[in-house]
Amino acid sequence: MTLIAVITIFILAVFVGLEVIAKVPQTLHTPLMSATNAIHGVILVGGVIVLGQANDPLSLFLGFLATVFGVINVVGGFVVTDRMLEMFIRKPKKGAK
Repeated sequence: MTLIAVITIFILAVFVGLEVIAKVPQTLHTPLMSATNAIHGVILVGGVIVLGQANDPLSLFLGFLATVFGVINVVGGFVVTDRMLEMFIRKPKKGAK
């Protein structure tokens, strides 16, 4: 694939992603984000595979960048999921034993 084709696919993917996310209601955004942790894990695995097969500095840099972004996405997704689940924990009433 040529560089122009790869850049075109990337730009189209950004526009599609922004359009899809913009249509999600606020009440569904957090559960949707926590449910897509598996997809972020796939990005992380892909970055590690690229790093393992890197032969030149560009591949090494892109693999490292994909790995860093994958880690940020996975950790952020788990933090959001944890916060969301904390909302459903019943707090003890004051004065109750």
